[in-house]
Amino acid sequence: MRFETGIAIDASEDEVWRTMTDVTRWPDFMPTMTSVRRLDDGPFGAGSKVRIKQPGIPALNWVVTELHPGSAFTWETTTAGVTIAAGHTLVPRDGGGVSVVLSITQTGLLAPVFVLLTGARTRRYVRIEAESLKRRCERARP
Repeated sequence: MRFETGIAIDASEDEVWRTMTDVTRWPDFMPTMTSVRRLDDGPFGAGSKVRIKQPGIPALNWVVTELHPGSAFTWETTTAGVTIAAGHTLVPRDGGGVSVVLSITQTGLLAPVFVLLTGARTRRYVRIEAESLKRRCERARP
């Protein structure tokens, strides 16, 4: 199953990318994040590990599986026999600003059951995260 949402952000690509990849600061402006803690040192990139706690969800360890600097990253976790991949993509817009696409893909034998149990919350959280990123980046504009 896949959930996706997009949002237009009137801020520079650099600002949005910097905010999107400064993951430990997400709880400062995203109500869907209780805590985000890096489990490794060094620059954020492929192989980076992060522990995320969200309201109503057990803490999960995520690993960045793909990173395209300045434009996209994906991280994954596995829980209850379901692999969850979360995509974060920037697309420049004509005339300035960017579109951000956030996605959640759930795969595995138990994914259909998992989606029945968590799908509404997942869709709500992804939308709130996109809106929160927009507010944060647009507020940061000079």
